Amino acid sequence: MSDLLERLRGRGWRMTAQRRVVAEVLDGEHVHLTADEVHSRAVVKLPEISRATVYNTLGELVSLGEVLEVSTDKRAKRYDPNAHRPHHHLVCARCGSIRDVHPTGNPLADLPSSERFGFTVSDVEVTYRGLCPDCAAAA
Repeated sequence: MSDLLERLRGRGWRMTAQRRVVAEVLDGEHVHLTADEVHSRAVVKLPEISRATVYNTLGELVSLGEVLEVSTDKRAKRYDPNAHRPHHHLVCARCGSIRDVHPTGNPLADLPSSERFGFTVSDVEVTYRGLCPDCAAAA
């Protein structure tokens, strides 16, 4: 069973066939699919699943804090099941592929108090941008 499915079962989330398929499609370490990509993959496993059900299920998973909604630039939102391990994202500026990265250090601690302007900083999101190996080779 996937980590996401285990977490959802632990929460007592009602596991319908549609919800299970969406969770299974999202399973993986570097999965950052759009809602349409989730739907396309879910239809292969459960042909009768509707696009609306996929969108509603993704919304529920985000509300539960079990999936992160990732927005990069003006591209479609992507969904990241790696919601419980702090990480940053590495994004290809050309094709939009996303990888989770786990650099050492604490980016919150790296912001000097003189640069906080009185804010109580509680979270940080770091996005690294560049070209993935495939796009770099084609350049």
